Amino acid sequence: MFDEALISAARTSKAWPFQEAMKLVKRFNGSKKDQDGNIVPVLFETGYGPSGLPHIGTFQEVLRTTLVRRAYEIVASEDGTPAPTRLVAFSDDMDGLRKVPDNVPNKELLSENLGKPLTRIPDPFGTHESFAHHNNARLRDFLDRFGFDYEFVSASDRYNSGAFDEALRQVLRKYDDIQAIMLPTLREERRKTYSPVLPVSPKSGIVLQVPVEVVDAEAGIVRFEDDGETIEHCILGGQAKLQWKVDWAMRWYALGVDYEMCGKDLTDSVTQSGRIVQVLGGRKPEGMIYELFLDANGEKISKSKGNGLSIEEWLTYGSEESLGHYLFANPKSAKQLHIGVIPRAVDEYWQFRAAIPGQEWDKRMGNPAWNLLHAAGKDATGNVEGAGDTLPVTYGLLLNLVSVLGAEATREQVWAYLGNYIADASPEAYPDLDVLVGTALAYNRDFVAPTLNRRAPAANEAAALRELDAYLATIPADTSAEDMQTEVYEIGKKEEYAFENLRDWFKALYQTLLGSDQGPRMGSFIALYGVENSRKLIADALAKA
Repeated sequence: MFDEALISAARTSKAWPFQEAMKLVKRFNGSKKDQDGNIVPVLFETGYGPSGLPHIGTFQEVLRTTLVRRAYEIVASEDGTPAPTRLVAFSDDMDGLRKVPDNVPNKELLSENLGKPLTRIPDPFGTHESFAHHNNARLRDFLDRFGFDYEFVSASDRYNSGAFDEALRQVLRKYDDIQAIMLPTLREERRKTYSPVLPVSPKSGIVLQVPVEVVDAEAGIVRFEDDGETIEHCILGGQAKLQWKVDWAMRWYALGVDYEMCGKDLTDSVTQSGRIVQVLGGRKPEGMIYELFLDANGEKISKSKGNGLSIEEWLTYGSEESLGHYLFANPKSAKQLHIGVIPRAVDEYWQFRAAIPGQEWDKRMGNPAWNLLHAAGKDATGNVEGAGDTLPVTYGLLLNLVSVLGAEATREQVWAYLGNYIADASPEAYPDLDVLVGTALAYNRDFVAPTLNRRAPAANEAAALRELDAYLATIPADTSAEDMQTEVYEIGKKEEYAFENLRDWFKALYQTLLGSDQGPRMGSFIALYGVENSRKLIADALAKA
């Protein structure tokens, strides 16, 4: 049960999932109700084109929609119980295959079936009924892997079963009105062949892009040219599909979709589909248009360029939660999506998670970690399980440890060093940290170790390093990381070493001892790596002076 304080804070929250959810509250003047006044589920939808494999864009859209869904369950609650919702993951698998993807086997098999609906093309992987069935299975495995709560809906199933037939009749009834919306948006050449309806050729099985004349809307009969022959053809029961923008509108109308977000590249589609669904007699869903991802150079990510970052790559070098954290913030602002953003995202996620217990409800609503834990269904009250959890070391510190151990470091070695810093250090005691040990080893091997370059210290830097070494040689074994950090500060502040500021001193430590421009709190690093091992790093640096 949600308490009144939580519901009240949610309804006034400035956090984007709650702002989006309040659009739905305003749409229905409260929670959604049927004609008899009974509360009914709000339908959220995400779409997917199975001509390729699911990717990070698929994940972000389902995740962000889920965040809005969970926010709505709070803001529309009338008696403390979550307002009912549904999430449909819709696969547009009735689409005709336009080109052969690069990342599939048996490309000749697909080439022979270009233009046919994806569910009527043999599976080049040889494991499923069709190419679309294979990719749909991958999509469902992908969503299940992250624990999303959703209902899978296939366009082909809906078309073939006749579930869309009445909506298709409505498209034929409103054919001229739909043409009046679409034709002005097209180039002159495209207007000559454009039709909202794409019949499936009874001869070739290909989804045809030809002008269509409505013969009998109620019977679903249309007339068109097929390989030089004029034929009359029923479009019902899977014998046709609709053009994209019309198809999207028809789906909203037929399913009764209340909320769907999309990327900035579909802005025009939202506009035209919104007008078409009104012509059909439905209502445009609420939704958010989010910005697209950029690569490390600030360029738009493109599948053909291969300049993006896959979800598999993110999970190789960072955690699942950190990906969710990165996607939470500012969805209407473009984000750079590259390997370099991962370490910070990991540490920020745990910082936000640790902060949850001390936050009032209004602050929690904007906390990415609280939203992610709540979306995962950790606790329906909003007092999420895992709130306040912390890691005993930061990911940044862990990466620094692994970097000095070298590219050949092992998980066992890392845990042995962690024993210097953590009581009871073991993968079993700290499973979340163990995940990060594995990702840190991979990140170091692939991106850090090849770039490390420990430079020689300048004369003033060498003198300061000698004093640090002398200090470490005399301290008791149980000296705290904080005490060592204080001494590092004091050395850097001494006038005799002529550092302009403490930043220069720490930069010297990072560059001469760790081989990087950035690094951890040195007291924490020394405690983790060990005093004697740290003294060896200093000795190696001084040998270059």
